[in-house]
Amino acid sequence: MHESSYRQQQFLLRQKREKQMITFTRFLVFVIFLGLWEFSSRKGLIDSFIFSSPSLIWQSFYEMCRDHSLFPHLWVTLTETLASFFLVVFFGTGTAILLWCCPRFAKIIEPYLVVLNSLPKSALAPLLIVWLGANERTIIVSGMSVAIFGSILNLYTGFQEADPEKLKLIKTLGGGKKEQLLKIILPSSIPLLLSVMKVNIGLCLVGVIIGEFIGARQGLGYLIIYSSQTFKMTWLLMSIVILCILAMLLYHILNLIEKRIIKKT
Repeated sequence: MHESSYRQQQFLLRQKREKQMITFTRFLVFVIFLGLWEFSSRKGLIDSFIFSSPSLIWQSFYEMCRDHSLFPHLWVTLTETLASFFLVVFFGTGTAILLWCCPRFAKIIEPYLVVLNSLPKSALAPLLIVWLGANERTIIVSGMSVAIFGSILNLYTGFQEADPEKLKLIKTLGGGKKEQLLKIILPSSIPLLLSVMKVNIGLCLVGVIIGEFIGARQGLGYLIIYSSQTFKMTWLLMSIVILCILAMLLYHILNLIEKRIIKKT
């Protein structure tokens, strides 16, 4: 018994060390990359006007934070992304439930959902601008268009994979679709829903940026397009870095929520 406990402790220690080594290596690779980028820019190995450098990006970020010119762009992109995300969760889950409740309707509509999900969403953005105008509502719809169809298909497929024996038991006891949905389908699909949400937050951000590229006067997507047109490459790279950080933060928040919910269940 004592030997078994000792082996378990050694295994956990090795796992901890492995995790620490991976984290350290990731950080080291990132630092080396930044160092080489800065060194190459300062020594003229790369054109600092085109490729910029970490120090120039940080300087631009600091200056735009100091004069508060960056915050409106960041706030607009964040609010549009969150609005798109919550609408995708609501309508995606609702539509998946509708398809599960109406199998005949699902068979009719499923091929169209597959086609729409496969369609490059950047092709829809100009059309949405014409239909809805160049405003915040259009950008939110653009963000939704990237994630909504895949969300519906994934959730509907997950609903269909619920335990048939449990569904049969509910039906045997006199329960209907409502009882099957509330007692079997939705509870068993919580991990799937959380997983789909983690994917959707990134997709909504992509859709919002696509919309801002075409029809916005504020936002990080607009800042990227404006920077490229005026050859302010430091601003452009700074905006891309901020987008990466924003995407990681949103994903990390959802990941923490997922872990807490799964622990409780």
